Amino acid sequence: MSIGNSPEDERPFEDVSEEARPSIGRALRQARLDAGLTVDDVTNATRVRIAIVQAIEADNFAPCGGDVYARGHIRTLAKAVHLDPAPLLAQYDASHGGRPAPTPAAPLFEAERIRPERRGPNWTAAMVAAIVAVIGFVGFTAFKGDDGGKSAVAEGGSTPTSDKTASTPKTDKPKDPKPQPSDSAIAAVPQDKVTVQVSAADGRSWVAAKDHNGRLLFDGLLKQGDSKTFQDSEKINLVLGDAGAIDLYVNGKKIEDDWQPGAVERLTYTKGDPQAG
Repeated sequence: MSIGNSPEDERPFEDVSEEARPSIGRALRQARLDAGLTVDDVTNATRVRIAIVQAIEADNFAPCGGDVYARGHIRTLAKAVHLDPAPLLAQYDASHGGRPAPTPAAPLFEAERIRPERRGPNWTAAMVAAIVAVIGFVGFTAFKGDDGGKSAVAEGGSTPTSDKTASTPKTDKPKDPKPQPSDSAIAAVPQDKVTVQVSAADGRSWVAAKDHNGRLLFDGLLKQGDSKTFQDSEKINLVLGDAGAIDLYVNGKKIEDDWQPGAVERLTYTKGDPQAG
């Protein structure tokens, strides 16, 4: 019987340092290979383009377009290869200056996401409204003056139409202005089709759209202010790279979902949508 360390105690300590941990790209690539998936398989499952998948597996996050997009792609790819995204996101944040704030990290989008209530008064709109009001008042006054003269002539001549002429001021009142269209008032849509309008209202976002046969209708980047409309006889499949930057209208109605900046959303809409709202 010997006294001392057992063979298990003589094994070298496992290196758990940061250097021994695989990079984000290597971890995603190894998980993909372990799952028996190709890059094409991952692209078809996630709608993340092949070039971006290959760049991320090489630890090159520049093609993602910013930290918010990079985190969204990492989360999406990790789930596709059955990998917990939380450690990878923590590793990315640690090497890129911490987790981005809820507002967009890139200064390019700061001004774009400021809500209208923070802006100063819109003096141009106020001046236009004042001019329209003055023109309307002058026109209405002139109209009343002309009508009053006609009524006086009719009364003096005692013509049979004097009663009708005198009663016209009671009926000829200025019509109420038409109400402004609501947010959901877009162009009329056919009832036998599904119509989806995607607008990049609060920033830019990558968007992909397919019809019910899987045919690609659009795959590209919408800049702020850009808008795309898609139609199909049965359904539209959408992938939004940054759903928080998108305003979405389905069959003439606005979809009021609280999507977060940088969130990747996969959506499908049919002729009966939205079911409520």
